[in-house]
Amino acid sequence: MPSRFYAPGLAGPDVPVELPDDEAQHLTRVLRLGAGDTVSVFDGRGVEYLARVEQVSPGPVIVRPYQAVVPPPEPAVALIVAQALLKGRKFDDVVRDVTMVGAIAVQPLLTARTEARARDTDRWIRIAVASAKQCRRAVVPEVRAPGSFRSLLDDDRSHLRLLLVAPGTAGATGAAPLLQDHPRPATATLAVGPEGGWSTEEVAAATAAGFVPVTLGRRTLRADAVVVCAVSVLQYIWGDL
Repeated sequence: MPSRFYAPGLAGPDVPVELPDDEAQHLTRVLRLGAGDTVSVFDGRGVEYLARVEQVSPGPVIVRPYQAVVPPPEPAVALIVAQALLKGRKFDDVVRDVTMVGAIAVQPLLTARTEARARDTDRWIRIAVASAKQCRRAVVPEVRAPGSFRSLLDDDRSHLRLLLVAPGTAGATGAAPLLQDHPRPATATLAVGPEGGWSTEEVAAATAAGFVPVTLGRRTLRADAVVVCAVSVLQYIWGDL
């Protein structure tokens, strides 16, 4: 398979497109490709083409798309993952993994028990691009700026809104039994808490705002691992795995 490159300026077949600097450097310095080589380019919005390299350094790297590629289909449910910020570089893993399993957007959250300070949105966007390239998605999820949990409750308009909570939380139900008995939504939001979990007040506020508290069973999983498990379960229930 040809190497893949992110080209957000992609305009269609036979229209030359310049690769972003980091993509250009990867093509020339890492892979050592040159004029005449075949690559694949995608725009992050679902469009992908085979292309030939027309120009390399000095100057910008230019490729010319020539044949449409049908990428793997996107999940039927447009899923937003609203994840509380995590300590260290754990949020990097969240962005990478939820891109891989099909989220359309990542919303970093500031919650009552958030301890993390890193808020490097540009870095997370680069990670999302790299993950999309690796897993052959032609869509790069939107990585939003960190926002408050209250803003999520006030602004989210998804058809289905889920709050992932710890086992034993009062009023929570299992995700699988709940969703198997409901029609598949067009859009959904999954909110996941920080290492210390949600506060009692946050669970109450989310429930009042229309979020449904759900669990993944009897085990308590790490905050950076539970999100990819949860998204995978949802995609399976909705027929996308």
